[in-house]
Amino acid sequence: MVDSRLPSASMLVALHDIAPQTWEDYRPFVETVDRLSVNVPMSWLVVPQFHHGRSTFDDPAFLKLLESRLTRGDELILHGFYHCDDGPRPRTPHEYFMRRIYTYEGEFYGLPAPDARARLEEGIALFERQGWPLKGFVAPAWLMSDGTRHALAQSSLEYTTDPKHIYSLPTFEAHDAPTLVWSARSAWRRKMSYVVNEVAKRRHQQADVLRLGLHPVDMRHKVAFDYWLSAIEQMMDEGRAPLTKHQWLCTTSTQRRSA
Repeated sequence: MVDSRLPSASMLVALHDIAPQTWEDYRPFVETVDRLSVNVPMSWLVVPQFHHGRSTFDDPAFLKLLESRLTRGDELILHGFYHCDDGPRPRTPHEYFMRRIYTYEGEFYGLPAPDARARLEEGIALFERQGWPLKGFVAPAWLMSDGTRHALAQSSLEYTTDPKHIYSLPTFEAHDAPTLVWSARSAWRRKMSYVVNEVAKRRHQQADVLRLGLHPVDMRHKVAFDYWLSAIEQMMDEGRAPLTKHQWLCTTSTQRRSA
């Protein structure tokens, strides 16, 4: 039964760090979601060359998989290029914290505009070569330099995100879109993530949209795997419509124009 408190609320399921190297982690979860009674469109955040390993776009079997997801109604999004921070060493304590303690994967955190533009254009060209629609870009760890923001504003892309917002490009108009996300790399982080996400679900119960940010490491731990599956089912029971990010952005834009 649809919850009348959420007449037009949405849920966005995003699979981060998509590459041939991470697919075996994701496969059981995706296959489980595909068996649900309701189709759940998902947003696949594709990394062109994960950690400088083999190219996603040189793997015919994986490209065929991604093609099948597009046919199913999913969305493919550009997610960095290498998904690792290969820039110059941090120069300040703040930089050190963000790039070595908070994450090692903030690829676009320190890039000047020309370097960010070059990586964006190379990623966009790979999507174009496959004939894939590309509307969005998500920086690894959601970390973007001013140069990256400048490059995005000049690109053909329509949106980007951080943990709390989806931004329409080129103006960076902010749309509130809170995200649930796990830190699953250690037992204490998994326990804390459960509590933090349960609190966040209650806090954002009336939000127009709620994003679920999944990562490959989540899938290696039953507690996280089960949590995400339960969250999807619970939110649909509460009346949240599952959409891709671009579907939601289009719906939101239409509603604003007609208001």
